Amino acid sequence: MSFQRPAAYAGELSIGDAFALLGENPKAELVDVRTQAEWTWVGVPDLSGFNKTPIFLEWATYPSMKPVTDFAPRLIAELTARSADPDSPVLFLCRSGVRSLAAARALSAAGWRRCYSVSEGFEGGLDASRRRGALGGWRARGMPWTQT
Repeated sequence: MSFQRPAAYAGELSIGDAFALLGENPKAELVDVRTQAEWTWVGVPDLSGFNKTPIFLEWATYPSMKPVTDFAPRLIAELTARSADPDSPVLFLCRSGVRSLAAARALSAAGWRRCYSVSEGFEGGLDASRRRGALGGWRARGMPWTQT
């Protein structure tokens, strides 16, 4: 039996770099780890221009915000179904970058080597009025998105 050291977390990508990587690399996947409520009420990234769809998998469940215990195995199953492998770039997106970092580290610990957190997240940081959505993030940076 051989021991395999977990892969190191690959780092953070800017929104522009993340979007470019998703368009340039057919094996790159975007995982939105926000909650169902956020996807419904705030919006979601639109990757249809790349003939892709994000993977929607909550890192934590609302309202307790406890991490999902089987997150990595569920995500690996979905990535494998999409023909991704441990060398495929996997980009993680949340509201502002905290959950995406934790999720990227979790998948890295499971042996996936190219896990990135997308900086600023979908909504970005808080503005002077303590609201999100204007100072950065996927939407404010002009990346394609949709809302139901």
